[in-house]
Amino acid sequence: MKLRLWFCGVVSLALSCSLFAQNSSDHSAIQVAEKTISPEQIRAHIRFLSDSLLQGRAPGTSGYDIAAKYVASELEGMGLHPGVSGGWYQPVPLAKAVTDPKASSLELTINGKQETLTDGKDYVLSTRFASPAPNDATRVESDVSAPLVFVGFGVTAPEQKYDDYAGVDVEGKIVVSIYGAPPSFPSTVRAYYSDGIVKAKNAVSRGALGEISIMLPEDWKRYPWDWIVPQIQVGEMHWLDRKGVPHDFFPQLRGNAFLSEKGAETLFTGAPQSLGQVFATARAGKPQAFALSASAHIHTVAHETVIHSPNIVAELKGSDPDLRDQYVVYTAHVDHLGVCPAINGDNVCHGALDNASGTSTLLEIARAYANLPKPPRLSVLFVFVTGEEMGLLGSDYFAHFPTVPLPSIVANVNIDGAPGSYFAMKDVVALGAEHSSLGAVVDSSAKELGYAVSPDPMPEEVAFIRSDQYSFVLQGVPAVDVEDGIHATDPRIDGLKVIKTWLVTRYHTPLDSMDQPIDFTAMAKGAVMNFLIGYDVAQQAQAPTWNAGDFFGTTYGPKHTAAGAGK
Repeated sequence: MKLRLWFCGVVSLALSCSLFAQNSSDHSAIQVAEKTISPEQIRAHIRFLSDSLLQGRAPGTSGYDIAAKYVASELEGMGLHPGVSGGWYQPVPLAKAVTDPKASSLELTINGKQETLTDGKDYVLSTRFASPAPNDATRVESDVSAPLVFVGFGVTAPEQKYDDYAGVDVEGKIVVSIYGAPPSFPSTVRAYYSDGIVKAKNAVSRGALGEISIMLPEDWKRYPWDWIVPQIQVGEMHWLDRKGVPHDFFPQLRGNAFLSEKGAETLFTGAPQSLGQVFATARAGKPQAFALSASAHIHTVAHETVIHSPNIVAELKGSDPDLRDQYVVYTAHVDHLGVCPAINGDNVCHGALDNASGTSTLLEIARAYANLPKPPRLSVLFVFVTGEEMGLLGSDYFAHFPTVPLPSIVANVNIDGAPGSYFAMKDVVALGAEHSSLGAVVDSSAKELGYAVSPDPMPEEVAFIRSDQYSFVLQGVPAVDVEDGIHATDPRIDGLKVIKTWLVTRYHTPLDSMDQPIDFTAMAKGAVMNFLIGYDVAQQAQAPTWNAGDFFGTTYGPKHTAAGAGK
C-alpha cells in the first residue's frame, strides 16, 4: 500500500508533499477549476460528440474528422497553443485489415479425423497484414498447418515463478491458450501478462507458428460470443512505422483463431485432460501444458488499406523558466467503434461514456488550466488520441513519436470514461497509481475532493492495459487512470452492480448514448480531481518516480532515461 498524505514527512524524501495543503495560491487553482468545470458544458460536449451525425467516430471516417475539428476549435478558443509543429494535428498512419470469411477457413484434425467448424459460430479469425504495408488496398494471404500444443494461459513470468511453457516444445507448432492470466498474480501484473502482444512475443520467441485462444466459462458471461464476434470481424489496425511496417504485428504467427465454447469443446475431444480440468488448474493459478491429439490448418485472407487519423495536441507553457521544458501529459481518446450491430434500429456506437465523456471532461480541464491566473511551473500537454478502441494506437504512436522529447514527459494522466459517470461517488479507483509516487498525488487529490481511494474491484477486466495510460507506462513514464469507484453516496445504489450491468448491457453497443442515465454533476467533480492530479505534479520540481523494485518501473523505467524519440 502507498503512504497516505498524512505521512508528509516521509513522503517528502521522494516527492514533495501536496502543494494544495501548503499555500493559498494552490487553493485558488482549485477554485478556478471548480468554477470553470461545469456539468452543463460537459453535457453539451458529450451530446455533440455522441450524436449520430458523427457515426460513432471511427478512425479514418468523416465522423472522427468532425470530432477532431471540434476538439481543435475548442482548444483554440481557450487560447491554448497548438502542440504540433505546424498545427493541432499529429497524423497517425494506420494499416487496417479485414478478414474475408468466405475465402478463409479453419480446419481441425483430431485423432486422425477431420472436424468441420463453422466461421462465426465455432470460430472467428484474426486478420493478417502485409509487411511492409502497401500504400493502397491489397489482398493479404497466409496459410499454416501444424500440430497443436496447449500452453495454459500462455504466460511466462519469472518474477512470479510461473511458466506455462515449461517442459513443452512448441517449435513449429500452433499454441492454444486461455484468455487472461493467472488470478493469483497482482492485479496490474495480471493485466500485463494478459496482453495479447506479450503473449504473442512469448510464443514467437519459442518458435510457434500460430495461436488459438479459448476462454474460461466465467469470461463468457462477461463477453458473450455474439458480442465478441462483430468486434473481431470489423477488422484490426496497427500504426505504421517510418518504413511502413505495422507495429506490434508478428508475421511469424501465420494464423490466429478465437474459438467459441462449442469450438473449444470440439478441440479438446480426446485431449489428455478435459476442459473442466484445465479450467480448474487455470483458476488455481498453476502452470500447465501438454500436446493435444490434434492439428489445425488455418487459411487467412484479408484486405488491407492504409488510412490516416490524427491525434489532437494542445500545449500550455509552464511559468517556471527552469521547469517549463518538462511536461505533464493528459490523454483522452476521441475515437469509438463507428457503425455496429443495431439495437432497436440504431446501428451507431455512439460512445457517450466511452469516450465522449473523457474527451469532454479533458476539454473542460484544459479550459480550467487556460483560466488560471498563472500557469503551473511545468508545461502541460493535452493530447486527444485516435485509435484507442483498435489497440491504444494513437497514444502508442504519440509515446513512440512524442511532440516533445520523451525524457521531458514526467507523467501521464489518462481519462477513459470520466469518473462520476454513473452516480455520485464516495471513492475512486486509480489504475496504476500504486506503481509510482503518483500514488501520493492521487491520495492527496482524492482527499481534497472527499474521495477514498479503493483497489481495483474487477481485476479480471485487466483494465490497466486497456486504456491509453498503458502506452506511456511501456515507454517508462509513470501514469494513472482514475476510474469510477463502487461506493455511491446514495446507500440505495449498489455501485459495483451498476457498473457490471453497464458493461454487459451498454458497453460497445448503440445503447452507450445520451439516452442512458448520466450523472453530469458527479462527472464534473471527477474532472476536478483529474485537474488536481496533473496540477500537483506540474507544480513540483521533483518528477514522479517509480517505486523501488516495482515491476513496471524495473521492466520499462530505464526507457525513460534514454534519448527521446524526438519531435
